[in-house]
Amino acid sequence: MSIKLVAFDLDGTLIDTAPDIARAVDRMMHELGLPMPGAEQVRRWVGDGATRLIKRALTGSEAGEPEPALLERGLDLFRHAYAEHVYVDSRLYPGTREALDSLQGRYRLACITNKPAQFTSPLLKAVQLEGYFDLVLSGDTLAALKPDPLPLRHAAQHFRLAPAACCMVGDSRNDVLAARAAGFRAVALSHGYHQGEDLLALGAEALFDSIAQLPAWLAGATETR
Repeated sequence: MSIKLVAFDLDGTLIDTAPDIARAVDRMMHELGLPMPGAEQVRRWVGDGATRLIKRALTGSEAGEPEPALLERGLDLFRHAYAEHVYVDSRLYPGTREALDSLQGRYRLACITNKPAQFTSPLLKAVQLEGYFDLVLSGDTLAALKPDPLPLRHAAQHFRLAPAACCMVGDSRNDVLAARAAGFRAVALSHGYHQGEDLLALGAEALFDSIAQLPAWLAGATETR
């Protein structure tokens, strides 16, 4: 079945957002009187939505659960800090705009991210990407985040497409696992926030060092399957 919808993750896939996210986390921690984790540690924590990121920062562990009042205060501080500086040091990955230019009009394009809508829309506008996507699903658009397949299934239903006609492009296990569970094809990028995991072993059909490789792969995949 030919591919008709290409869905993209945002953070770590289209844009390296870690520098600005890390700045906001450090500012939050400073205001709480807690040690600031720094950019490299925050880069290892991003990808599962703002709430999980702040839980990790407050506890220093992947699955830690801080006191509810502290979490609420931390989230408020983080949201304020990040909203003020959502696009300062963040940058499009090389070839992103050119790849989207080549795909627009040939496929339906969607952005499916775990990032809250409060930050997704301003970020897409700041980098002038909002016009490329026929659908944008943020982390709080629906009741579940990737790796839950709900956002991907919602996108397929929105365009009235079979999952087999859809492809998810991302940089992490959340993207690949969501794609597999939703019946989407999956393509992974080696940059971003994958924490060294083997995305091919998780089910990605291809792993690219640059998004510039994607259009040719999609054309070949459409022709051969």
